[in-house]
Amino acid sequence: MRNVIKIFICCTFLYSFSSCSDFLERPVLGQENIDTYFQTEEECLKQLAGAYQGVFWDDWWQVAAPSVGFEMASDDLWMGNTTQSQSDWIRMAHYGNPSQDGPISNYWQYRYKAILRCNIVISKVSAAPITNEDLRKRIIAEAKFLRAFNYFELVKNFGGVPIVLEMKLPSEVQGITRSSIQDTYKQIEQDLQDAIAGLPLRSEYPSADLGRATKGAAMGYLGKAYLYQEKYIEAAQILGEIIQSNEYDLLPNFGDVWSISHNNSIESLFEVQYSSTISYNLGGRLPVFTGSRNDAGWSWGLPTSNLEKAFIDAGDTERLKWTIVKNGDDVPGDDAPEAQDYVIAPGDHKSGRINRKFYIPHSLRAKPYDANHNNLNHRLLRFADVLLMYAEATNALGRDGDARQALNRVRGRASVNLPAITSSGTALRDAIRRERRLELALEFQRLYDIRRWKDDNGKRAIANIMGPNGSFVKYNLQESTDEYERANQRESSDKGSTFQENRDLLFPIPNTEVQLSGGSIVQNPNF
Repeated sequence: MRNVIKIFICCTFLYSFSSCSDFLERPVLGQENIDTYFQTEEECLKQLAGAYQGVFWDDWWQVAAPSVGFEMASDDLWMGNTTQSQSDWIRMAHYGNPSQDGPISNYWQYRYKAILRCNIVISKVSAAPITNEDLRKRIIAEAKFLRAFNYFELVKNFGGVPIVLEMKLPSEVQGITRSSIQDTYKQIEQDLQDAIAGLPLRSEYPSADLGRATKGAAMGYLGKAYLYQEKYIEAAQILGEIIQSNEYDLLPNFGDVWSISHNNSIESLFEVQYSSTISYNLGGRLPVFTGSRNDAGWSWGLPTSNLEKAFIDAGDTERLKWTIVKNGDDVPGDDAPEAQDYVIAPGDHKSGRINRKFYIPHSLRAKPYDANHNNLNHRLLRFADVLLMYAEATNALGRDGDARQALNRVRGRASVNLPAITSSGTALRDAIRRERRLELALEFQRLYDIRRWKDDNGKRAIANIMGPNGSFVKYNLQESTDEYERANQRESSDKGSTFQENRDLLFPIPNTEVQLSGGSIVQNPNF
């Protein structure tokens, strides 16, 4: 726990953050004394901007890359890169024990660093000598939303975690233990309820503040937190309120959902704000991290043929082309010569496929491209997810009419236009689950869905997908005819065969945290 202790020591603090909206347009460099800061509205807003940076931080390795790594443990992604050392990712993707690996440790530490920044805002702004009480209320609400976001990211990956809500001295944190999953969610719910009470609607913000946390974003994450706990009544209520608010809608063209020209679109509830400003690290690097090695990318986290087959089986050609690019395809939305007959050399890429959602057309790429300057905002919560969560919750409550209406609204997006689902009960439940996989593919949702869903045999869905007899393992070892995946065994096709149901519903706590805590932080079972 010493790393967490270090994180919660506050004498001075550095402001630098990544965003493209006016309220986060450039970093404020330098150090300030925490005891003499927070004297003006501007100073309060600057520290809040630092809290926003903690959503994804300012480089690829703290949070963004581990988020891809977590999704590698699902049936949608391979580890992917078969030309470089796999030591950081292979145990995460193939169900070894990644407790000593850098990505796990980085993710844990930087989530707590983000929580610290939120705690500073909540504590100091509450007592700041500013006269605009509405602004004070909003800043605190934004910070509570961001703190809830970070704790939600921790609990869904690690289970119950230490809860720290104030600036603590080392002596005050020493010996801290993990809260239960229930208590961690209780704190998330409280912060989000407080945020809902203090945040404006999206439509109430001026354009200069586009990208800030909104009432709708807080409601959306509260609905997701309820759903993850199987609190279906509460989830259906608040998600239904978002739908009825008419603050959000689906974009007609699915290809626009992940496009630079549609950052902060009507479909977006919350996204990481990026900028192509070259002077600072204000942009994202996931397009490089997940891109083709033949196109200046690093090829980590590559789509599986199993995911591609799910699209094909559903007759879903429109969303498929905007989700997966395969070696030899013409990349949709990119007219550059380099994007025609696109090269993803199968010998260097496990599946010969990349994630189209993170791909940036050549004409829109920052220069240099392999740097933190790409301004494709990362979508964290969008309206299609809200509709599908609402469908899931109402189906669980036996309100199949409401569930079908929400589900078919997603399927009826103008460019997708798939036939309406007419089923009920378990068949409708399964249709909603399939829709989540296709609509939200490669957006860091799949692993958490299959971990929480229960199948008819009483097991979590992931236990029927992974493991020696899992459907994904059998597909890759016995059924698949995919030429790229079968030929490239520098990443073995037996991924998932070592999954253990009594261990792998969570990731391990970083081993450094367990050791340095002196025993107060207990490791997850069987790691």
